[in-house]
Amino acid sequence: MNNRRNHPKQHFTKNNRKFTSKNQAPAKQYTVKEPSELLPFLLQHITNLSRNSIKSLLTRGQVLVNDKVVTTHNHVLHPGQTVCLQNKKVSETPPMIGIKILYEDADVIVVQKEAGLLSIASPQEKELTVYRQLMAYVRLENPQNRIFVVHRLDRDTSGVMMLAKSERVQQALQNSWKDSVKERLYVALVEGNVKKQEGTISSWLKESSTLKMYSSHRPNDGQHAITHYKVLQSDRNFSLLEVQLETGRKNQIRVHMEDIGHPIVGDKKYGAKSKPIGRLGLHARVLAFVHPSTGELLRFETDIPKTFFHPFKKEV
Repeated sequence: MNNRRNHPKQHFTKNNRKFTSKNQAPAKQYTVKEPSELLPFLLQHITNLSRNSIKSLLTRGQVLVNDKVVTTHNHVLHPGQTVCLQNKKVSETPPMIGIKILYEDADVIVVQKEAGLLSIASPQEKELTVYRQLMAYVRLENPQNRIFVVHRLDRDTSGVMMLAKSERVQQALQNSWKDSVKERLYVALVEGNVKKQEGTISSWLKESSTLKMYSSHRPNDGQHAITHYKVLQSDRNFSLLEVQLETGRKNQIRVHMEDIGHPIVGDKKYGAKSKPIGRLGLHARVLAFVHPSTGELLRFETDIPKTFFHPFKKEV
């Protein structure tokens, strides 16, 4: 998975000045000389601790960057910043339920979301969401920190999702979404044997009074949606598809799979009759985008959930 940046070899100087604060033991302090990520920086320069011990220091909030607690392994360091190790535990990282952080820097957080977890809820709802958990997470470092949703995944869809750390970055990404996002690949487990090995589905999507999306084939009657697919594996009962989005509309893949007569398994709302894997058979596998500040192309690829292959094993 391409979720790490390559940096020049890190250099550091040990600062003899002691860092102290009330009720804290003196801390070791280092000055960053060249760009680096936090965990590799610590691993290279703290030779008396194991990798797991250093990761534990991060988790327990005992690493500070410019006097602020940082718990993320791939936090980007810049020349002139100071990194401190203090003996006292500052805070515990809240447990992440249904989320795995793939990448983080000053502008964005990229996560892998499990099926069953909402991306964001209305202000009235108290349900656990990606947004609520990550908001608590970034506020560990600074109570003023916030996150902003750039795009969403349906509750029952798993996979890669990106969030912004400022409204400026959120707006920059959303305003240039079509140009910034270079690749969005999903895998979909659908009902039936898809005969055509590759295809493109194009329609205009509209939302009904019952909040269900549907296709209109009249030009300009709704939001134009284009979906490309190819068959990865199939038998007489199911097909596993790689799906590429040219546009990103609400429930686009789910509607288009129903349109071609092969609804996504577990998707009763859009015509599915079976639920062989106990969840919706849709996973956001790849997300690649141009970083809004650095211009760097970042690409994140996740594994196809193993359960997506289970229906095929039933064939004799």
